[in-house]
Amino acid sequence: MKSVLLALPLLFAATAPAIAQDDDADTMAAETAEAELTIDSPIEVLMADDGARAVVLAEMPGLDQHPAYGQFKAMSLKAVQPYSQGMVTDEMLANIAAGLAELN
Repeated sequence: MKSVLLALPLLFAATAPAIAQDDDADTMAAETAEAELTIDSPIEVLMADDGARAVVLAEMPGLDQHPAYGQFKAMSLKAVQPYSQGMVTDEMLANIAAGLAELN
């Protein structure tokens, strides 16, 4: 599973300036917290909810400890997948989606 996390830095070399803005992170997190949590929710919002955090980390251990977490936390898991070089699989996302659906 660590290999999933190692592939993510490739994503951030190209997109870091566009996603590094944290000005509205608290506002976004509050608005999203009221909405249903899905694989389309920002990763930082999923990590802020104890139940969602457990679901995500069961499939992707250490995701929130990744050195580039600050650069991709505003993205959704679904948005990160194409940049993961196949390390974030459809099966992983399906398992996370099912777990999140049970929480909602």
